[in-house]
Amino acid sequence: MKQAGSDKERHHSRRRARVAVFLSILLAAAGVAASQPSSAQEGIAIPAPVLDTPVRPVATETAVVAGGCFWGVQGVFQHVTGVTNAVSGYAGGEKQTAHYEMIGSGTTGHAEAVEISYDPSRISYGKILQIFFAVAHDPTQLNRQGPDVGTQYRTAVFPRNQDQAAVAKAYIAQLTQARTYKAAIVTRLEPDRQFYRAEDYHQDFLTLNPTYPYIVYNDLPKIENLKRLFPDLYRERPVLALQTSRTN
Repeated sequence: MKQAGSDKERHHSRRRARVAVFLSILLAAAGVAASQPSSAQEGIAIPAPVLDTPVRPVATETAVVAGGCFWGVQGVFQHVTGVTNAVSGYAGGEKQTAHYEMIGSGTTGHAEAVEISYDPSRISYGKILQIFFAVAHDPTQLNRQGPDVGTQYRTAVFPRNQDQAAVAKAYIAQLTQARTYKAAIVTRLEPDRQFYRAEDYHQDFLTLNPTYPYIVYNDLPKIENLKRLFPDLYRERPVLALQTSRTN
């Protein structure tokens, strides 16, 4: 427990430092800062996937995506109707390096990722991807999201099966052909990668810390964008990972 607390304090210290630098730039030179990449960019309306996964006779499916700091991505999907759980974690590397203090180096192959469990009778994999690309992150930022820089903050989709891989590949091609974004989509497809749950102090961070400066600036706007762009799928009460783990 002492080590976990120490990890948490170091993590918060580093992120506070990044936020402080970013906000100081914003205040000192608003015109310059406005042109810099930000996790808080306004979400955009994008077309739904033409190709989607077939409905399966199962109660739960899972999707794994990475789009910068997992606090915001997890927070977005916790507010999506049909999602039964959203867990922050790591994907892309090995089990022995799936720890925050190690992945922070950017050399483990891991990305901060979110495992989304959902009811396929209420929401499809394609719709999960549409929300991911529209409001959860900016898929045109290479190895960064807003103030967070490094391969651990890359944009990636980790397909769980061949159907998901086909849908994700086709959707990226669809959005690219439609020139949905001003810049090229750099989202990577990384199949056959294991997901590892992150430390408990990372779970439900957006909900538990709504006044934390990083959350206020980078992540709460994503929730508002979800509400605006997907009103029929928005749920006010989030499904929380820590509560779900205690009931399973």
